[in-house]
Amino acid sequence: MSQIDAQKSVYLFVHGRRDLEDSATAALVAGGFAKDKIISAKPDQVGNVGDYMAMLWMPPNPDHIKIQKITKVDPVPAEGMIGLWKGVSKEDLFQIKL
Repeated sequence: MSQIDAQKSVYLFVHGRRDLEDSATAALVAGGFAKDKIISAKPDQVGNVGDYMAMLWMPPNPDHIKIQKITKVDPVPAEGMIGLWKGVSKEDLFQIKL
């Protein structure tokens, strides 16, 4: 986890599991992310290259958080629940137990 930059934003995807948002935030903070940089992911607002994505995985009953780094952001038309995130390329980094 030493590879994270605590100054970068991390976009949290809870996949409808708002009941796990607080515990996911606590796990991310324990993993080295800054609490004030954790943002609830929204379909109409994406991060920047170098920011992080944190996904509760595997829906619908996640047991860990998949941490990914944004490597590219292409402009795309918003579609459904994925929205603008469809144009985001990322690389898997590591997992944090929920």
